[in-house]
Amino acid sequence: MRLASIGTSGICEHFLNAAASVPGIELYAVYSRDPERGEAFRQKYHAKKQYNDLTALASDPEIDAVYIASPNALHVRQSVVLLNFGKHVLCEKPATTTLIQYMKLSELAAKRGIIYAEAIMSIHTPAFSVLNNALKEIGRIRSATIDFCQLSSKYPAYLKGENPNIFNPEFETGCLMDIGVYNLYLAAALFGQPERIQSSAVFLENGADAAGSALLHYKDMTVTLTYSKVAQSFSPSEILGDLGTIRIASVSQLTGIELMTKTETKTLVPFEIPRKDVMAAEAAYFRDCVEKGNHPSRSFAEHTACTVREMCDEIRRQNGFPF
Repeated sequence: MRLASIGTSGICEHFLNAAASVPGIELYAVYSRDPERGEAFRQKYHAKKQYNDLTALASDPEIDAVYIASPNALHVRQSVVLLNFGKHVLCEKPATTTLIQYMKLSELAAKRGIIYAEAIMSIHTPAFSVLNNALKEIGRIRSATIDFCQLSSKYPAYLKGENPNIFNPEFETGCLMDIGVYNLYLAAALFGQPERIQSSAVFLENGADAAGSALLHYKDMTVTLTYSKVAQSFSPSEILGDLGTIRIASVSQLTGIELMTKTETKTLVPFEIPRKDVMAAEAAYFRDCVEKGNHPSRSFAEHTACTVREMCDEIRRQNGFPF
């Protein structure tokens, strides 16, 4: 599979480092709106071509698939162009802002007989299966807390009066769409669609959400989500059953997973796993979908992506997001 990448951000670098370890994936081209930055990126990752025109990239017959890691607001437009040219697309989370957008892109890909997928490392890493299987060992689950509060490296720039992309509502981003998505993905993947949601959000002066919380109500349990880009949490997430508790150190990478009872603590997934190993699983998933047209977890991934979109739509509606 000859791959092109869009974007030169840190997440794109992480993905390309991971994809390089996956057999059957060759980085063929890179794209950046800035030609000089794109050329430097091409040389760094030894790609054959560099583009700063999206149509030219999309019409290149040597490219099979494209990984998109551009700002959120560009995802849909870029995906439409690529899908119309018959390119398979793996788009960094959140692939779209709304459920309607996601469904339209999925339908377009289906009509063209190609793959459109969201890049979300947590549900494709082997640790997710370990976690899912461990739920059976902790008895009846009544509650869970999923926490991802990470002080953004871009927050000091915002405080100085700058307007970094990650805190700029014009790019359809902010805390919920950047890291809150991981909380929603884990809840949706493990427990499905909640019956109702109660949520709150804290906004910066420019209208971007800085932090938030959501209470997901299920038939016989509740899941509490907390997320922030302006403060750092050191507390693990927990899933509480009447026979034991599962603790999760990292919601995004699913590392540091422990099963605890009154008598013992078992480490199910190590606390330290190289990020490229975690992200390699989503790259391999995408490769298999492209090569085989299917994957055992493809329908699960697509259903979970739709559930997450629907929950995001509701949280934004409840809190009056500017996008």
